[in-house]
Amino acid sequence: MAAFLLGAVLLIVQPQIVPSRPAINSNAETSSQSVQRELLKKTSQKNDFKESIHSNGSCQQLPQTIIIGVRKGGTRALLEMLSLHPDIAAAESEVHFFDWEDHYRNGLQWYINQMPFSYPHQITVEKTPAYFTSPKVPERVYNMNQSMRLLLILRDPSERVLSDYTQVFYNHMQKHKPYPSIEQFLIKNGELNVDYKAINRSLYYIHMQNWLKYFPLDHIHIVDGDRLIKDPFPEIEKVERFLKLSPQINASNFYFNKTKGFYCLRDSGRERCLHESKGRAHPQVDTRLLEKLQEYFHEPNKKFFELVGRTFDWH
Repeated sequence: MAAFLLGAVLLIVQPQIVPSRPAINSNAETSSQSVQRELLKKTSQKNDFKESIHSNGSCQQLPQTIIIGVRKGGTRALLEMLSLHPDIAAAESEVHFFDWEDHYRNGLQWYINQMPFSYPHQITVEKTPAYFTSPKVPERVYNMNQSMRLLLILRDPSERVLSDYTQVFYNHMQKHKPYPSIEQFLIKNGELNVDYKAINRSLYYIHMQNWLKYFPLDHIHIVDGDRLIKDPFPEIEKVERFLKLSPQINASNFYFNKTKGFYCLRDSGRERCLHESKGRAHPQVDTRLLEKLQEYFHEPNKKFFELVGRTFDWH
């Protein structure tokens, strides 16, 4: 089941290159560049920022869309699927600008420098799944751009907890460091340990309330991570509509890899799948403990459904 939940598609990591599109007059200031300049003036103590504009008209610019989370929800798969669209320019790495103080203190010029070169008609996207659960991030994003379009991908909270643990477990194993069993995290004094950080990250309604203080619901598109794995194309179509992109991604871009047990990408004759670090098997958990975890999320899930006016097929 883990393979289906975490399996999706991944473009082989490519170096950032200047897009090979027709040259654009770099002297003509585009509306997006103008907006970027105004944002920098409002948020920078010094107006000595530099615009990295290539001779062919491409430049590094602030993102118009951010994938804000959730951790282990399928953010990498979503970003790589979305990158199939020619009007999307995606930052390769998680930037952690709004949630890491050392990065945030560097200012917006540093943030821009982390972005890929893109053309004025393209939408620049970055993804940092830790944004969703960080209390200070919504206000910081709002102060940068009140019109930001946000993408949030969610999956069954109980499964997300198991994936959260699995990732940390393997990180320790690779470093040859011991790591406690999942039961030691989930159980405390004979009861479910609700202070476990992985559980807190799955309390979606709490974190969503914080985002809705700054952004209206129609600026936040929620991607069903479980459906994205089982049938990716319809979910990506919805993302295209939300971002007001022309329909360019097709069902033919996805194919089911029987060997791996999940969908992979097909683009320009090349076929690519997620990195082997994705889709790892979850630890075996006692059925009663798993049921207790699912029961705990019942009310929080209900509150989340009411908050966003939508239900999901979660336990």
